[in-house]
Amino acid sequence: MVTARWTPIIVRNLLAGCTTFNEILDAAPGLSKTLLSERLKRLERYKIVELRAKPSGRGSTYHLSPLGFDLWPVLEAMGTWGSRWLDLEEEHLNPYLVLWDVSKLIDVKDLPDHRVVIRFDLTDLTKRNRFWLMLEPTGREVCDKHPGFDEDLIFTTATRPLALWHLGRVAIGAALRDGLIQLEGSAAMKKEFLSKWQGLSMFAHVKPELQSH
Repeated sequence: MVTARWTPIIVRNLLAGCTTFNEILDAAPGLSKTLLSERLKRLERYKIVELRAKPSGRGSTYHLSPLGFDLWPVLEAMGTWGSRWLDLEEEHLNPYLVLWDVSKLIDVKDLPDHRVVIRFDLTDLTKRNRFWLMLEPTGREVCDKHPGFDEDLIFTTATRPLALWHLGRVAIGAALRDGLIQLEGSAAMKKEFLSKWQGLSMFAHVKPELQSH
């Protein structure tokens, strides 16, 4: 049941901190609302997912039970195997999903006491080619529309180098030297980004056996 299509991704999103239906859906491009609803009901039936009432009293949030959290070693093994043996596919290049993962992997303890806005420009896309990562004391968010605040950093690259950087297959220092990534902003902001806010994949340490091209 856990290995059924989409279920590992749903559990991964819950592990990453998604709690609402829309948050889970946004982090799973291609998953329909109908199928997500069916999978969540099944996970609840197997006591892997727990529903909790929203403080407002309208609707519910989704959370992994202790039984669900015990699935982490399974997902970790699958992720390690995939990072070692699988090349990048189109689904891995989705910039929103890459940046969503980046945002979830930035430690909240490393966030500044003020809002920071980082703009990401994707040079190989003609549509939906600009995203914003907002870092605030209360959390992190990815936007596909201008958030209405001044930008502190501008990160320019293409979708493939973006994914390769996040996965740890290209070091950002080398990418900057080779022109695969450009980073604009104050020296202080760039230093903070490079030292604290990269949000690399939890599998970035895994050495791939197959080289991406």
